Amino acid sequence: MVLDLVLIGLAIAVFPLSVTAFVLVLSTEGGIWKGLVFILSWLACFVAVLAAVLLTTGGEPPAPDSPPSTASSAVKLAIGVGLVGYGWYRHVRRGRTGGNGPSASPGGLTARLDRISLWTAAGLAPLLQPWGLVAAGAATVVDADLSETSSTLALFAYCVLATSSLLAMEVYATFAPASARARLGRLRVWLQTHQDQAIVAVALAAGLFLVGRSIHQLVS
Repeated sequence: MVLDLVLIGLAIAVFPLSVTAFVLVLSTEGGIWKGLVFILSWLACFVAVLAAVLLTTGGEPPAPDSPPSTASSAVKLAIGVGLVGYGWYRHVRRGRTGGNGPSASPGGLTARLDRISLWTAAGLAPLLQPWGLVAAGAATVVDADLSETSSTLALFAYCVLATSSLLAMEVYATFAPASARARLGRLRVWLQTHQDQAIVAVALAAGLFLVGRSIHQLVS
């Protein structure tokens, strides 16, 4: 479970769409406070999903080869296949359109985020979470045993890891605003130019990992 959560958490942390949106939020007027609200809303939604899973399981992992255990592996397999398919679709679409310039969507997003309120920032966070990866993490948390301290620590680390990129940018922008403005601006330009490639890489890597792990769990 721990390895699965680490890799899923990393994929969530670097998912290009949410990182791009957060950089844009930080670049608005009062971006530090809006970024903080974004992170709190992100974490609240993230923790709520995990809490719902743990309430369903009672904090006890299902027995090996039981229907709930098999269903969890099957869900992760389906999500993995979906991520691979999505990554391949983005790759093919990029090849057909050339994919040499910046994506059109971030530019439109920039205009829409220019004057967002705190409430809007809070509402954006759940919408911009990579829900396929969040669902994969939830299916993995089914195996958590809350009677063991290691499982509790793993869940805490998973939440922190999945939010680590946002936390790092928020802290950087708070304590070194001038430097952060320049570097995050360059990151924003890079993401706008290479967004499709980054999405393809993350989706394919996470999808192939989930497919491989799920098949191993189903046949073992």
